[in-house]
Amino acid sequence: MLHLLYILAFTILAFIAVGNLIRNLIMFSFDRERTYPANSSPANNQGNYGYYSSKKQFVPHPELLDSAGNLIKEPLLVMRSINVEDARQHLDALYEASPGHKNENSEEA
Repeated sequence: MLHLLYILAFTILAFIAVGNLIRNLIMFSFDRERTYPANSSPANNQGNYGYYSSKKQFVPHPELLDSAGNLIKEPLLVMRSINVEDARQHLDALYEASPGHKNENSEEA
């Protein structure tokens, strides 16, 4: 009987957790689409504490810009398939070019 009570309690907790997760995702999606007025003067911003007025315009991260300063509209991660030997050669070349790598010939001398 106690096992059924535990199962029932944790089932209810799971439903509450999933409900909160879905509600938070919906609220975040609505909040992302909302636009806030840009009040730059501190006199007009007495009740907002500077949070919403600091979001005047979207400033992209520097890694999302190309050399001319335009937004990149292509995927940032492109993977191509290579075989195991090519991957091993690339990793060995990176390891041998690293600053902490010591040559085996210098250790023997």
